[in-house]
Amino acid sequence: MGGRLIVISGPSGVGKGTVVSELLNRDKELVLSVSVTTRSPRPGEIDGKDYYFVDYSTFKKMVATDRLLEWAYVHGSYYGTPKDFVMQHLEQGRKVILEIDMQGAMQVRRRFPDAILIFLLPPSLDELKHRLMKRGTEEMDEQQLRLLRSLQELDYLREYHFFVVNVEVNQAVENIMKILSLVDFVVTEDRARTMVESLRKGGIFDEAGDIRRAGENYWTP
Repeated sequence: MGGRLIVISGPSGVGKGTVVSELLNRDKELVLSVSVTTRSPRPGEIDGKDYYFVDYSTFKKMVATDRLLEWAYVHGSYYGTPKDFVMQHLEQGRKVILEIDMQGAMQVRRRFPDAILIFLLPPSLDELKHRLMKRGTEEMDEQQLRLLRSLQELDYLREYHFFVVNVEVNQAVENIMKILSLVDFVVTEDRARTMVESLRKGGIFDEAGDIRRAGENYWTP
């Protein structure tokens, strides 16, 4: 099996879908695995392109018959990766992108130790909140829940091989393409801890993940 799995994760609103879409436009060797979900389609989403939308009974059968590479319960709905599609393209030597949450990423990491795990970070939590509000696909209560979960998800950063700060889409895509060429932005445990602490205290990052502005209580010159 000559292919490679590339996992891209990050909190809701960080821009995963936009970044992945641009990656696919630039690199025709990449193929995206479309996830299965039990949630309802958002306005403009297309079944089979954005997600495969199924009911709970169908999803449960897919789990029971081992048709999912990974699956997780996120934000009140189930999500999973169809196994046959991924295995077929890996056997063809393709690079397969999985745009999945952290629970699923950890399952993939256990099953495929050579998978590349990339964590997409916001430049700040204020910017993440702004992006969630701007996309307008959730009610205010759900936005708050997603922000709360985002804080929890930051703890997963140290489990990933690389990080990219999504300040601007084109630059984020360029950095991921460098990663796929085995360059740049290795996450060490110490750096992961520093970045998570900085984000939680209001720090703002630049494209390279360096602290451009620290929170009031974070940095004393």
